[in-house]
Amino acid sequence: MSKRKYLAGPYLVWSAAFIIMPLLMVVYYGCTTENGSFSLENLLALGDPIHYKAFGMSLTIALASTLICLVIAYPLAYILSKYARQSAGLVVMLFILPMWINFLLRILALQMILSNTGVINAVLGFFGISAKRMMYTKGAILVGMVYDYIPFMILPIYNALVKIDPDVVEAAYDLGAGTALVFRKIIIPLSMPGVISGIIMVFIPSVSEFVVADILGGSKILLFGNVIEQEFNVTSNWHLGSGLSVVLMIFIFLSMAVMNRTGTEEGDRVLW
Repeated sequence: MSKRKYLAGPYLVWSAAFIIMPLLMVVYYGCTTENGSFSLENLLALGDPIHYKAFGMSLTIALASTLICLVIAYPLAYILSKYARQSAGLVVMLFILPMWINFLLRILALQMILSNTGVINAVLGFFGISAKRMMYTKGAILVGMVYDYIPFMILPIYNALVKIDPDVVEAAYDLGAGTALVFRKIIIPLSMPGVISGIIMVFIPSVSEFVVADILGGSKILLFGNVIEQEFNVTSNWHLGSGLSVVLMIFIFLSMAVMNRTGTEEGDRVLW
């Protein structure tokens, strides 16, 4: 047993070098000024109108993308859970396949679809409908996020639904419960761990997204991730960029704690 512990050595070294140390550096830069003195000025910079507006925009789009992914993914996962494993597995694989393609390539492909001369406007022109401006809008960013993150919502919900014991559902029907009541009192509560996992896996990367906004939103829509990226790469203000990153990390940790607590409470209710 003691020898097996040494096998974890390379992973611990890797984690310390590429996870813990970078995080400590971000916290250090965020809590200090250029002369190295301690300051919370960089963290409080969130109160700047540009920063809190960008943060509010990121939060709004992240919540919208998470909600859309949930609305689309839950019925689909529920339908797939009713099919045979082999048939459902094939459909799930179709949703996973795009994830094997480079993230940037997928966004660029979506750009070609949404552009003024793209596929959608070409179809609209074929039917005599005037071209629609879709690129460089909030809607384009939202479509990009939903397109990229919806597999992360489908998979955990599907896994939670297929693990529900059919005998529990059959027992509810035998006791006189209707389809709607079974779905509301049994299916939804038992699938809540998967729903919470899906929400976390979609919301967390969405709220810190900046690549999708850069490509599909251009420079017209500024998200909080874009602000942080510009502080590092454009203005070279590592202290302010790190301070805003720390604020975002704190918000993400608090969000995860609330979601995990909600998922635990739902699980306790089911067991009770």
